Amino acid sequence: MRALRLIRQGSPLEESKLADPQPRDGQIVIDVRAAGICHSDATCRSGGGAANLPVTLGHEVAGVIAGTEQRVAAHYLFANGDMLGKERDGGYAERVVIEKENAVPIPPEVPFDEAAIMMCSTATAWHALKLAGIRGGESLAIIGFGGLGFSAVQLARVLGVTRISVADVVPEKLKLAASMGVSTGLQDADVALEFSGNASAALAALRHLRPGGRLMIVAINLRKLEIDPYVDVLAGERRISGCSDHTREELFELMEMAKRRAIDLSKAVTRRVPLEAGAVNAVLDDLDRGTAHLRSVITTPYTRSS
Repeated sequence: MRALRLIRQGSPLEESKLADPQPRDGQIVIDVRAAGICHSDATCRSGGGAANLPVTLGHEVAGVIAGTEQRVAAHYLFANGDMLGKERDGGYAERVVIEKENAVPIPPEVPFDEAAIMMCSTATAWHALKLAGIRGGESLAIIGFGGLGFSAVQLARVLGVTRISVADVVPEKLKLAASMGVSTGLQDADVALEFSGNASAALAALRHLRPGGRLMIVAINLRKLEIDPYVDVLAGERRISGCSDHTREELFELMEMAKRRAIDLSKAVTRRVPLEAGAVNAVLDDLDRGTAHLRSVITTPYTRSS
């Protein structure tokens, strides 16, 4: 089978021919129909995180169980702590093997590309909102409007939150946010979701929180945040929390929302590319520089079929 492999960090992905994966007891093989390209993949490629090299990247995966028409997506965290596309070969390939318990059924109503991005960007946004304990009647600020921010707007509305603002430096993203009926520019809020990885933006969001407000740090590339503990936290009884990944149960919750179209991620996928090293490396380069795209997905001709 074909796979796009990270051989050395700091170098482009390379196309490789590998033997088809052979499942052990308790495992299944997925014929990949869609694989999301996440900003964390670009970070890993550049050397910003550990990986079991050489490795096939890709942790947002949807397809069918090999030899069947059973539609499934992959929960990327395994029971032993390994992560798909990091310690284990991921979805930038024609096939991938996972444990049976990591398979999440995809309803017929949900396209493969939307199911794929739900496995990371949508699920992480959902987990962050739940950790924040945001309630209807409270206000939300989203710092950085990419795939996670797009999902967060829809998910917040599921929770009854109607006062939502978005801060970003890319005009095209702000235009899209405005078309979804949210305010643009940093505003006072009860909860702020930090997706940008920019320390200045994170600090500004913290200082715009109302008394008792919560800053949820989600961006994995935010490595330093200098605060005045009294002014920024203590005086307003604000809280700073971290959000890492999501739970398997939350993936099932999201699939149900997508099935009944309580959330619609069709506009979150703004670019589709083939399983080719040049095309995927170009997307990763774009993510390194900053992009107007929300989510990019590696697809097959059958990605949006039922």
